[in-house]
Amino acid sequence: MDRIKVGVVGATGYSGAELVRLLLSHPGVELVFATSEQQAGKSLRQALPHLGGPHDLRLQLRPLDPAALAGEAEVVFLCLPHGVSMDAVEVFLEGGCRVIDLGADFRFRDPAVYKAWYAKPHARPDLLSEAVYGLPELHRNLLSGPGAGTAPGTRARLVANPGCYPTGAILALAPLVTRGLIERNTIIVDSKSGVSGGGRAPKLDFHFPECNENIKAYRVGRHQHTPEIEQELSRLSAEPVTLTFTPHLVPMTRGILTVAYGTLARPLDTRGILACFREDYRAEPFIRVLDQEEFPETKHVAGTNRCHLGARVDTRTGRVVVVTAIDNLLKGAAGQAVQNLNVLLGLPETTGLAGLQAYWP
Repeated sequence: MDRIKVGVVGATGYSGAELVRLLLSHPGVELVFATSEQQAGKSLRQALPHLGGPHDLRLQLRPLDPAALAGEAEVVFLCLPHGVSMDAVEVFLEGGCRVIDLGADFRFRDPAVYKAWYAKPHARPDLLSEAVYGLPELHRNLLSGPGAGTAPGTRARLVANPGCYPTGAILALAPLVTRGLIERNTIIVDSKSGVSGGGRAPKLDFHFPECNENIKAYRVGRHQHTPEIEQELSRLSAEPVTLTFTPHLVPMTRGILTVAYGTLARPLDTRGILACFREDYRAEPFIRVLDQEEFPETKHVAGTNRCHLGARVDTRTGRVVVVTAIDNLLKGAAGQAVQNLNVLLGLPETTGLAGLQAYWP
């Protein structure tokens, strides 16, 4: 088959660099451009020297010029800071491109929610209703139609790649909420992320002496991923879900371990909970439900697009505890973007992702 032409905007950040790595070995696509504001003019080999092998890496990094780039690719990935994508999306869409945005600009249905949590008005609220929240395990039908995009039966034009924390949290809770197995107002989500989740731009909190041999909670009660998790769980339950989410920074490079808690709505044991997860995720190629008494570890999924999931019912308190582990740069960002691409192209979702092996030990 003819390979689909793709481009990456913001190719030298951590997520963008991982995305370039995946696309270069993807059999169904051809990377035709990559952009970087700070490293424009360099070749990919100069900017990302870890990308070796047989690929032609003489491709020059270019500055972002949506009008000039829109005619070159059929699918464009945006790996830009929050608040920047919304200014470029319209030009790419008008140029006939499909867009997969790895930022937060199109994840919310309600522009007021975006303004409340990101402290700025949304510049393109008219596109929010069209954007598909790109968690394939939940919204595969919206990505591939019918009804996604501009007309019934077409594939989505604009995909909002989920945040890394929400991916682990939503996958941990979706079957419980959908089945009404937990009380909606009792959900607590506790997540711990590696330092790469803060991006590649230098920041004091991510400076080695600050984060090494240290763990801390941050943005307690006000993290911007909170309403994203609530939005998707509310859609699943058809009732409003309000929860407590606390993220932590831990001294490792990549990975997110999420522990989600909820009070059971009716008596159920660990075996029964795990059976529900296995039934709901039985056809999902990237979710592995672990055996009873097994729990995920970030090292076991690092470098892959997989999500490992374990659970236990605490009979003493009547709560269920669910643990997930993902790689924040892959299932939490670039790998999930490629999974969404595969759905849009009608390819097996594992294309370009199946051979990824965990970085262990």
